[in-house]
Amino acid sequence: METPIDSNTLEKSKISKPSWLRVKLPTGAEYAQVRKIVDTHKLHTICESGNCPNMGECWGAGTATFMILGNICTRSCGFCAVATGRPLPVDWDEPARVAESVKLMKVKHCVITSVDRDEIKDGGSIIWAQTINKIREVSPTTTLETLIPDFRGIWENLQRIIDVKPEIVSHNLETVKRLTKQVRIQAKYERSLEVLHRLKQGGCKTKSGIMLGLGETKEEVIEALDDLRKSDVDILTLGQYLQPTPKHLPVARFVKPSEFDEFKEIALDKGFKYVESGPLVRSSYHAEKHLF
Repeated sequence: METPIDSNTLEKSKISKPSWLRVKLPTGAEYAQVRKIVDTHKLHTICESGNCPNMGECWGAGTATFMILGNICTRSCGFCAVATGRPLPVDWDEPARVAESVKLMKVKHCVITSVDRDEIKDGGSIIWAQTINKIREVSPTTTLETLIPDFRGIWENLQRIIDVKPEIVSHNLETVKRLTKQVRIQAKYERSLEVLHRLKQGGCKTKSGIMLGLGETKEEVIEALDDLRKSDVDILTLGQYLQPTPKHLPVARFVKPSEFDEFKEIALDKGFKYVESGPLVRSSYHAEKHLF
């Protein structure tokens, strides 16, 4: 990996996004249909809240990643476009609305994520379990991937996820150990690894993701891959960090597609069963392929 570009240098030079990061605006009938369902059922998606560059592709294919427990997060991660603040009260009707939307969209493989709800005792884990159970009730052939928070390391809350047994449980490491405090502020590197370890011990197929371009070195990325394998993580995603607003952490550099290819080979050699690695890869990108 090349030497990271200093953020001040990047700001002064106003480096534009390289060609491999340019995406088409969302259009088409399938996109419009997903848009209508999301709006009608007053749903939140990480596609929108996270400014995902693949929204047009995924919504055009009739799929979306649902974000439960509202759209205001109690954490203030330096990379994330989701709003931070005081969340609204838990909406106990949300599991039914999400499940009905999954049925209407005829979703074969459903990805669900959530904001962090550190202000409530269960961390949102009860709504998580209810949502999974409700989807299975109304759309029993739909498989599920859950991208979960760390629940502040309160393991009885994590156990609620393990008990309902989604086909895949994902929890993102997001960055290398050295940058965790800066990038994820209220999160802890070792706690995320412990979450993944406990999920595996509970019999879950596990997945995690790392963003590149925040100033990490090649050696630090490899260290993170080794740490994930020590927790026996099955599936890995690697993608380019993109600064959502001027208030968020700057991009240290744009990682070349060839480097993503190299990291994919390294990760596969280390024993990951499936690896998505590329500039536009996000946690739920091509998620249906990760069932294997």
